[in-house]
Amino acid sequence: MASNRLTPLAFKNLKPQDDEQTISDGGGLFIRVRSIADGGAITFRFCYRIDGKQRWKNLSAKTLTAARAERDSIKLQVKAGIDPMLEESLQKERQRQAQLAEQAELAKQQALITVRDLFERWAATDLQNRKDGGKEIRRMFEKDVLPIIGGLAVADVRKGHITEITDTLLLRGVNRMAKLILALVRQMFRFAVDRDIIEFDPTASIRKAKIGGKSVERDRILSEDEIRALYRQLPDANMMPSTECAIWIMLSTLCRVGELSKAKWEHIDFTAKTWLIPDEHSKNGKPHTIYLSDFALAQFKRLAEFRESDVWLFMDRTKTTHVCDKSISKQVNDRQTDRDLSNRSQHKDALRLTGGKWTPHDLRRTGATFMGNLGISPDVIEKCLNHTEQNKMKRVYQRQELKAEQAEAWRKLGERLEILTREHTGNVIVLKTSPR
Repeated sequence: MASNRLTPLAFKNLKPQDDEQTISDGGGLFIRVRSIADGGAITFRFCYRIDGKQRWKNLSAKTLTAARAERDSIKLQVKAGIDPMLEESLQKERQRQAQLAEQAELAKQQALITVRDLFERWAATDLQNRKDGGKEIRRMFEKDVLPIIGGLAVADVRKGHITEITDTLLLRGVNRMAKLILALVRQMFRFAVDRDIIEFDPTASIRKAKIGGKSVERDRILSEDEIRALYRQLPDANMMPSTECAIWIMLSTLCRVGELSKAKWEHIDFTAKTWLIPDEHSKNGKPHTIYLSDFALAQFKRLAEFRESDVWLFMDRTKTTHVCDKSISKQVNDRQTDRDLSNRSQHKDALRLTGGKWTPHDLRRTGATFMGNLGISPDVIEKCLNHTEQNKMKRVYQRQELKAEQAEAWRKLGERLEILTREHTGNVIVLKTSPR
């Protein structure tokens, strides 16, 4: 075979003819010279036998030296029992399968959305329909949820990730917030299940009762003695004057802290002595008119003395919108806490009362209870609270607004608060608490 090897000069002198030429180089290597009509190209082929069958394989080499090296490599494969033709087909198939797998993995990764992506989709679809457009829930998620799991793929979230969120909140001592956050996170993941983003809700096996203990309905009511104490303690609590007014307004009007934080001056009528809470600010979506007692009106007038805006009663720090719903509650909470508040620590006990910790919402409950003790009808109190009647039949047939009765209820409450907050209250008669 070696004698058939072409010299470099002989290879160089190969020229295309009218007919195709096949020249042996020995060792199974053949040089193929195309005819003039076919362009005269020179290619290389290798002839070998495997399993008793003769095979021809086209080589990729462009020079005679490279072709001989490629032939020798293929010979080693054949000697090892490997059919180079079959191996080439298998290699192409393996590459094809690897490419398909890579494409599938890429598509899978592209299909995997993060928890933050899911939150944005949930917010745009569901939360935007809430009164505040989902602002409060976004605030909670940005603070307590997304920093922990926002970067995770939704499909990778496990029960342990959720309990990490709730455990962090429990360590801060905000058990009710932990339960609320769990409920909201569960809503978001059920949203994902409904849209086939994930198959299973990672919060499904977490029992709400196990997060921070069993929920109990708050029934904290400030006593008349505590109202007197609150009146004495407020001036030394280092609170914003507007927050002091807010406390007395919530107690004397039975409004919610969120309704008060969004209040606008245009809805306060000092002549008619009324405050309109528009439907977009009320919890049940219905407008609510509060008839201001002299006690409540005095607080609004005090607010007007240092008003910072022509729009909002309570401005935020940016001076562009109303104060956050949580701001008033936080100021009250920080003055009856065991936490270290650094430079504010000297005021952290300023609003502690004998009956235990209280919240702005407890003022609403307290005012309603005082009304009951003053002999106001429960139906009128419910109207003052702007509660939605739970009984459907009553809701349909009993549509009287009881405006005069409500005005009288607020007047009596205001008079009682006026007595309790006078400088000398030692001889005040304590009203007997009636069961409600």
